[in-house]
Amino acid sequence: MEIYKILKGIFKPVFKVLYRPIIINSENIPKTGSFIFAGNHKKAIDPIMIAISTKRVVRFLAKKELHEGHAKIFFKVLKTIPVDRINKNKNGITAAIDALNNGEVIALFPEGTRNKTNNVILPFKFGAVTLAKKTNSPIIPFAITGEYKMFRKNISIEFGTPIVVGDIELEEANQNLMNTVKNLMRKKG
Repeated sequence: MEIYKILKGIFKPVFKVLYRPIIINSENIPKTGSFIFAGNHKKAIDPIMIAISTKRVVRFLAKKELHEGHAKIFFKVLKTIPVDRINKNKNGITAAIDALNNGEVIALFPEGTRNKTNNVILPFKFGAVTLAKKTNSPIIPFAITGEYKMFRKNISIEFGTPIVVGDIELEEANQNLMNTVKNLMRKKG
């Protein structure tokens, strides 16, 4: 993860100068132990916004297509976990579970893709709540609101209080997560 830390050390100040992000409720991010970041997905640079919001190393679940071609070295170095969004992906799920069981931090976008619609949010897939239930890891919900505009304080990320899935049914837990993210978005949007 040394290369991750070096890249983060470069990207963080550049990103903060270019986009001047507002980070809200970062105290909700655990300093130790495993957890899952889960929230809305607007732009391809959203993972940078999440990574600079914490001192923790964050492993992202990313579509398998990013792990092909010239970019595969970059995503491999960052230790992203490839996910097949069409077919069942046991290897990706197993890798994410192993990372969480080892006290690591996982980030994913339950919408499954960037939201390019007029809808506030796309329906959430069950990955975040399933991983949380299988590993007893809390979910830290987040909402990215505003626009990435250079040299303007126009983009923010707000972190909600941790969600513990526990014995809650997956359908209910997923709906709760989606509603929490929607409410965070409405607060700023």
